[in-house]
Amino acid sequence: MASTRARRRAFFASTAVLLLLVIFQVSGGIASGLRSTGGLIVSPFAWAINSVARPIGHVFSGALNYSEVVAQNKQLRYQLGQARLKLNERDAIERQLRDLSKAQDVPFLGSLPTITAQVNESSPTNFVASVGINKGISEGVLVGMPVVGNGGLIGRIVATTLHGSTIQLLTDASSSVGCTFGDGKTDAIVSGRGLNHALSVSSITLKASLAPGTVFSTNGLQGGLFPLGIPVAKVTSVSLTPGATTYDLRLKPAADLHHLAYVTIVAWEPGT
Repeated sequence: MASTRARRRAFFASTAVLLLLVIFQVSGGIASGLRSTGGLIVSPFAWAINSVARPIGHVFSGALNYSEVVAQNKQLRYQLGQARLKLNERDAIERQLRDLSKAQDVPFLGSLPTITAQVNESSPTNFVASVGINKGISEGVLVGMPVVGNGGLIGRIVATTLHGSTIQLLTDASSSVGCTFGDGKTDAIVSGRGLNHALSVSSITLKASLAPGTVFSTNGLQGGLFPLGIPVAKVTSVSLTPGATTYDLRLKPAADLHHLAYVTIVAWEPGT
């Protein structure tokens, strides 16, 4: 009985070995057969590993790509910010040059010495109109000196410190300027009425020739507050009241008082 079982086991073992040899031979040899057999065994596991690993790889790849995009966007934003900053700086410089050119566009001063200053303070109200500048006694600025720019008279210096001054604007309610127009034979007083009000002018008889656009300039009378020939105001409207003997005029400052960045102080003292 034992010998029969032994023979049976030997038969099955021999059959199994023979079957494996046939498989190896069909698959291209023993080494190839081993690889094929191993592949048959490992393949299901490899498929499962790849199925799991592939999405994980995509996740890490996506994370790396996203971080790179974020870094690039940050760099682009920085570069854009720098470009805008340079553009703003250039615009600011150009504005300063334009304002400075306006302040120095004062051909009516002739050879009178001047001092250019920057406006650094503004305190206008309905009746009081004044601005501060960054030049004072140390730079040769004195109380009473006229201030011009933007095409005409701006006002005059009413207070000074070592390195600063206050300008009373032409539109201040307490400001008045002796003026003339046309042939220079008719004098008038142009006065301020507050920042947002038209300038007032003393009575001018109908004998004088007046029209919109007529410019009133300082008359330069001896002992006056301003030298001769500085544009003060421009006529915006002329009307006649029936029976009246004088004009009804509206005037505005010749200079643009609403956009003051730089001004020119005339180194001239009243009475000189």
